[in-house]
Amino acid sequence: MTPDLLDADLRAALGTLSTEEVGGEFAGLDALGTLDAARLMNAADATVPAAVEAVLPALAAAVDRIADGMRRGGRLLYVGAGTAGRLGVLDASECPPTFDTDPGRVVGLIAGGPVALTTAVEGAEDDGDQGGHDVLAQGVGPLDTVVGISASGRTPYAIGAVRAARTAGAFTVGLSCNAGSALGGAADVALEVVVGPEVVAGSTRLKSGTAQKLVLNMLSTLTMVRLGKTYGNLMVDLRATNDKLRARSWRIVREATGAADPEVDAAMDAAHGEVKVAIAVLVAGVDAATARAALEHHDGVLRAALDSLTTPTTKD
Repeated sequence: MTPDLLDADLRAALGTLSTEEVGGEFAGLDALGTLDAARLMNAADATVPAAVEAVLPALAAAVDRIADGMRRGGRLLYVGAGTAGRLGVLDASECPPTFDTDPGRVVGLIAGGPVALTTAVEGAEDDGDQGGHDVLAQGVGPLDTVVGISASGRTPYAIGAVRAARTAGAFTVGLSCNAGSALGGAADVALEVVVGPEVVAGSTRLKSGTAQKLVLNMLSTLTMVRLGKTYGNLMVDLRATNDKLRARSWRIVREATGAADPEVDAAMDAAHGEVKVAIAVLVAGVDAATARAALEHHDGVLRAALDSLTTPTTKD
């Protein structure tokens, strides 16, 4: 196919996508005062959560699959180009400081490599073979999950990555903002959050980007909840690497246990700052070594460790 015919086909294909539509309600954007323009954008953004709500059953099923794989040593990989790729890298990069995960457990891949985080790499998103190569270079297998991210749902790099990952036995998810997308069709689970025309036509970093960020927040956070990284809604596996996080750790221990300040201080000292250990020390009334051993036995799940430490054993 000649370049001219290819371009014509692509123009026609883009014309079918809701993310490429020109919304008439936004046509006067540049003539509005700044406050009115901000109100218009805010009103448009307010429609995104309802679009996300429509995919929650599929999202929940995906989380359970991701968590099951990660529980057995698997990884979560995000793959995308442009804004979608940057959002994946962002979500992956936040997991180690937020949930104390190993940096290799949640990985973000972007078309064009790390330089594409700040600089457009021409043509990178059009290379489906490279998407497949990049994901296979990570050694993906049956315990891993690969999430392809693309607002349009037609980005060759993301589709190539998902297809290669699925062939390798990985669980795959296609996150896009158009119904019936090629990316969704290539994946085991399609998360198609249809947000409609953008305030600025063609700028899919707006409503589409917001939708993708909301979904990625849910995928990673709920997976970590399923893996025991929280106790109730308390973030108990955080990595205290600065004064703010050390203070936050202390407050979480006090909130979880209701202990007096001096008791929290003593437990945190005994636990060497490990939030889960300190909570177990205070709730179960055990020493730090016993608490740590119980946590290790229960794969770091605090609730399970506490149950084992506080449930009386019966004798025959």
